[in-house]
Amino acid sequence: MKVLVLGATSAIAQATARLWAERGDELLLVARDPAKLAAVADDLRTRGGTVTTLVQDLNQDQQAVVDAAGDPEVILFAQGILGDAHRRDSDPDTAELVLATNLVAPVRLMTLLAPRLQRGACIAALSSVAGDRGRAKVGVYGASKAGLDSFLSALRQRLAPAGIRVLALKPGFVDTPMTAGMPKTPLFASAAQIARGVVRAVDSGRDGVVYLPWWWRLIMLAIKALPERVFKRLKF
Repeated sequence: MKVLVLGATSAIAQATARLWAERGDELLLVARDPAKLAAVADDLRTRGGTVTTLVQDLNQDQQAVVDAAGDPEVILFAQGILGDAHRRDSDPDTAELVLATNLVAPVRLMTLLAPRLQRGACIAALSSVAGDRGRAKVGVYGASKAGLDSFLSALRQRLAPAGIRVLALKPGFVDTPMTAGMPKTPLFASAAQIARGVVRAVDSGRDGVVYLPWWWRLIMLAIKALPERVFKRLKF
């Protein structure tokens, strides 16, 4: 299987790519840090994958990605940043960077890449449960993921007649470098757990929204059902 991994040095992307490499899939990895990307590629080659790389900042020249992509069977969009917790909801430049990285760049890339896909292909994008309801602690991040969810829904509807699946993958809390400063609770999953869920979702032939782990769907249903007068008083 030919897989394009965008944001390939993220913890979840690495863990997912390892599973694909171990079964001999063909991987094109795209990330902006050449040293980290080379280390990830070397690791995947030792696991049996056929790996090529492209060093590219996905917020910049996206045509280079389109030119290198060919006709992948699976595209994993794993690019994303949480942003500086002390600045993202008060500094407009930081907020703009979060939105550009998590929403604008993926939307542009999906729009560019979608026409290249063949029937049976799958677009899988890492969103977040944070997009289900805006929360003060992750306001801009949540907004970026809510926007991504909406676009994925529209893209799913548009590409369905062509036989192309679109997955919105919504992890809850994940123990990765992005959440290094957060206290860990039993609600946290490992990147490896999320990776297994990603691969299962892609292999299943399904599309739509997938919560990872599955029980986050129930948690978010409860959170979305809270009356606004109650929700405003909460501190999470």
